[in-house]
Amino acid sequence: MSQGKDKARAQARTRAHAPRTNAPPRSDARPTGLAAPPNPARIAAYFGLAVLGALVAVAGSLVQAAWFPGGLLIALAATAGLFYGGRVLFGTQLGALAPAAGWLVAVIVLLSGRPEGDYVFGDELGLTLFLLGGMAVAVMCATTSRLPQSATRTGRSGT
Repeated sequence: MSQGKDKARAQARTRAHAPRTNAPPRSDARPTGLAAPPNPARIAAYFGLAVLGALVAVAGSLVQAAWFPGGLLIALAATAGLFYGGRVLFGTQLGALAPAAGWLVAVIVLLSGRPEGDYVFGDELGLTLFLLGGMAVAVMCATTSRLPQSATRTGRSGT
């Protein structure tokens, strides 16, 4: 008799994990990624992050030139906060790359200088550390594999 129960349990377990073939088609399936229609609000938010990245680059270039060791750390902390904040806010890599693009464009424009030969950055060491440090922070924030999960989330995993 126990063999019959074991066989019935095994069949029930197999049916429970088998894909449903008679399921109705899902009507709430929407395209994602590049197949999804563009969302104007999201595009505007990414553009706003790029502008904010440019503003942080201008402020960071002035601060790091004014107070060299401490100002550089403040400027890099601000860029890291903006890039990581964009990543967390949107949950995508583009959330970190949009402000990084604005930051990089602003830094390159500030590097171009004026016809008189002067430019915003104070010394070569500060400029190099600000440029390389900001790019490294942008890459780190954009390539993080996963965002940390909230401890308040309850329920089974995968739901």
